[in-house]
Amino acid sequence: MSLFMRLLCALVFLVTVSVASALTPRELDVIGRRVWQNECGGTREGLTSWNSGENFASLGIGHFIWYPKGVNGPFEESFPLLIKFFNANGVKVPAWIKPDDDCPWSTRAEFLAAAKSEKMTELRDFLASTIQMQARFLVQRTEMALPKMLAAAPASQRVKIKANYERVAATTRGQFALIDYVNFKGEGTKDTERYAGEGWGLLQVLANMGESEGASPAALFARSAEEVLTRRVHNAPPERHEERWLNGWKNRVRAYVQ
Repeated sequence: MSLFMRLLCALVFLVTVSVASALTPRELDVIGRRVWQNECGGTREGLTSWNSGENFASLGIGHFIWYPKGVNGPFEESFPLLIKFFNANGVKVPAWIKPDDDCPWSTRAEFLAAAKSEKMTELRDFLASTIQMQARFLVQRTEMALPKMLAAAPASQRVKIKANYERVAATTRGQFALIDYVNFKGEGTKDTERYAGEGWGLLQVLANMGESEGASPAALFARSAEEVLTRRVHNAPPERHEERWLNGWKNRVRAYVQ
């Protein structure tokens, strides 16, 4: 990344902290609980999950990824970033959780066996008590996504991506769509998050958005997201059986218009 883009990212970071801080506790709570509902049905148990077929824990309202020792998957590891965010904002984190630590459970079987353990109970209680702060983290991540996407996108697409981001962000429904989707499928800037050379993150959804007279920005975004997610499933390795998730994914993005 060029020096200019690094400075731009730093500037956006400063701005987004103030924007996120301007949200009321009520607004953050609404955002957090809706994301929580989308990710794990709004259940307390869902705050500490390890999905079948995956090699990482999914924690908190955003199912933030935490890899065990020796595992370096293709998806961005977001739980340590959340812990760093907590520390930077003076949130007291359970003493056994450090931002540079690996997930203490090595496998899904170990994780499930520890479901009622003292450590897991403490983690679940902590996550349930920090909904608004997790929502603030999601808002900040979304607002910091734009310079990352522009740096990663082909020069020919940057104007379109920026314009689509801004018009979606200009509406209440669109704001939530951006917040939820970047947490759901990432910024789309990582080379490892590709099947057959095609990504499925926020960058790809914004680049894929079309025009339709009378359609709201949120509706255009949702339609594009459906297309991008369908393409992901089509390109996915057959052994992952991602078709089992597609209907749920489509329902999730269709709700951005409601």
